[in-house]
Amino acid sequence: FPIGAEDTLEGIVDLIKMEEWVWQGDDLGASWIRQPIRDELQATAEEWRSTLIEAAVEQDDDAMEAYLEGDEPDEATLRKLIRKGTLNLSFVPVLGGSAFKNKGVQPLLNAVVDFLPSPLDVPAYTGFSPDDETETRNIERHADDSEPFSGLAFKIMNDPFVGTLTFTRIYSGQIKKGDNVLNSTKGKKERIGRMMMMHSNNREEIEEAFAGDIIALAGLKETTTGDTLCDNAKPVVLETMTFPDPVIEIAVEPKTKADQEKMSAGLQRLAAEDPSFRVETDIESGQTIMKGMGELHLDILIDRLKREFKVEANIGAPQVAYRETISREAEHTYTHKKQSGGSGQFAEVKMIITPTAPGEGFSFESRVVGGNVPKEYIPGVEKGVKSVMDSGPLAGFPVIDFKVALIDGKFHDVDSSVLAFEIAARQWMREAMRKAGAKMLEPIMKVEVVTPEEYTGNIIGDLTSRRGQVQGQETRGNAIVINAFVPLANMFGYINNLRSMSSGRAQFTMQFDHYEAVPQNISEEIQAKYA
Repeated sequence: FPIGAEDTLEGIVDLIKMEEWVWQGDDLGASWIRQPIRDELQATAEEWRSTLIEAAVEQDDDAMEAYLEGDEPDEATLRKLIRKGTLNLSFVPVLGGSAFKNKGVQPLLNAVVDFLPSPLDVPAYTGFSPDDETETRNIERHADDSEPFSGLAFKIMNDPFVGTLTFTRIYSGQIKKGDNVLNSTKGKKERIGRMMMMHSNNREEIEEAFAGDIIALAGLKETTTGDTLCDNAKPVVLETMTFPDPVIEIAVEPKTKADQEKMSAGLQRLAAEDPSFRVETDIESGQTIMKGMGELHLDILIDRLKREFKVEANIGAPQVAYRETISREAEHTYTHKKQSGGSGQFAEVKMIITPTAPGEGFSFESRVVGGNVPKEYIPGVEKGVKSVMDSGPLAGFPVIDFKVALIDGKFHDVDSSVLAFEIAARQWMREAMRKAGAKMLEPIMKVEVVTPEEYTGNIIGDLTSRRGQVQGQETRGNAIVINAFVPLANMFGYINNLRSMSSGRAQFTMQFDHYEAVPQNISEEIQAKYA
């Protein structure tokens, strides 16, 4: 347990060895000493140690019997019992410390080695065949060097000396320098060049690696975060990773032409590292748009762009990634007719647009019976609908969560074409959305604030003033935890307000939760701004 808290945190008490770890100096936790537990903490330490031992000995009958007879387990036995309980999911070891001050990190790393499962302690990992559209997990991979090679690329990092490093965990088999492997996620082949074992910021060149190893591969061209690498002859996909859509965006402009080239390369590398970060070019303005999961997310990326890639750029104000959808079902017919000299254009579509549940996205189906709309024209209808989805009718934001059904139409033997039906569907979509009650959606963030009790009232009042809905509060140790849903648009700069309200003692976390309809008065303001 910790010795002190916040600014007075000195160290921790190790209940297994019954000694103190005390960090000294201003070297960011690099120096510490071990010493006997001070007198005023001895009784508390003995009480917590008894609780620890009682939970641990339940993992072994012999240890339990010995403990009941007054014989406490020794240090090595106690570590084994804690490890056994952790692997059995009987309990979770808890360690104290401060990541910010780098205090308690060393015991935490020791606990990872002592208590957490090795690759040999966990069941076989199951994947699916790259050709299986149902993604049925029926292919097992064990932590065995003799099995076919399989590994998961879980992180991409750019090294100024080596280039792109792909951090990979090997689930089965072995891999050697020069091997050809399959990226089964993308269906691309990769050749293994330099292989490294990473030790903090030090690299050790290796020639081969085995099941259970975590290594860094240099020079992979097609592989990104979440991709599976495997034996060409025994393909398997270990994981399919889905990343949330960005909820905030900013425009970024390089100051010089030289900065433009550096910025393009830098953004490309940052996007390869972080799949939740997107880079797009605004079609109308030509601006480069950075999209991310929050204000802090983009702040960090901009700092890296300037610091690592030496880019000088002008940064715009953060903008919320609004969405548009519909309120009700609507049936609509649109006829596209154009005559210019020779052959003209003709297409008529009758379709139904229907709202779907949040998160279901878009779907299209054809219910046309007979030949009113020939089959070869139906893909043009779907393409026309999809082409409008990126720019809704209210303020030009992407349209989500709806389905469209083609129920009837008309065509002309000479003047109809796929293009004519695409144009008809595009215009139908613009008119049908308004008929179906188009509305704007805004991202709602799940916010958790941890604060000393005396600041609770002010913080709740502030969240409410930001259109937040407080879901409740609970006690966590000496602090109060406040949970709320707050529109992202009202959370810009919140950290500065929170510091001011709590004298720097409160902290918060925020993550995207769902989209919700924008109040009408605010929706009108947004539409006027983007019109």
